[in-house]
Amino acid sequence: MIAEPERRGRALAGFFLEVEPRLFGDLADSPALPPTPDPAERERRRREWQCFALYACVRGLVAAGGFNRETARAIDALHDQVMAAWAGETSLEPIERRRARVAERYAEYGSIGQEGGAAGAASVTARLGAAAARHLAAAPPPLLQVVLEDAASSRRRASSKPYWDHSRFWRRAPRCS
Repeated sequence: MIAEPERRGRALAGFFLEVEPRLFGDLADSPALPPTPDPAERERRRREWQCFALYACVRGLVAAGGFNRETARAIDALHDQVMAAWAGETSLEPIERRRARVAERYAEYGSIGQEGGAAGAASVTARLGAAAARHLAAAPPPLLQVVLEDAASSRRRASSKPYWDHSRFWRRAPRCS
């Protein structure tokens, strides 16, 4: 159980908002992701990365706290703070589209995480990495898949619990104007 779940969720949101841009910058500048001169494509890739990184944060909260109301409150606080920050950004993509993309990816990644039950746990990181790589680049290079598999496997090392579906947040979150 997570003590002070709202505080934990806000703290994780602060961490996400601080670290995610640097991690994406490192990924975008690495040979793992093909370069693009197109600013719209670079933003699209960043939004995909944000979905994957945010999904990893949710999985980490579930791994730390289990399946209970406190974990749900921590996750909701995480999402509330991230959404508020995103609403204040200047973006080529409307906030509603960003919210819809997160809900789509959460549903997809959650299904991948649940496929095969306990037997599927051994390959879940490879499948999550492959899915994220496909979203980040039309023809993902093998190195990108390896990088994302490694990112996904850090959660698996922490816990073998299945994913808690919080894609509902993105469908119910208040509209930002």
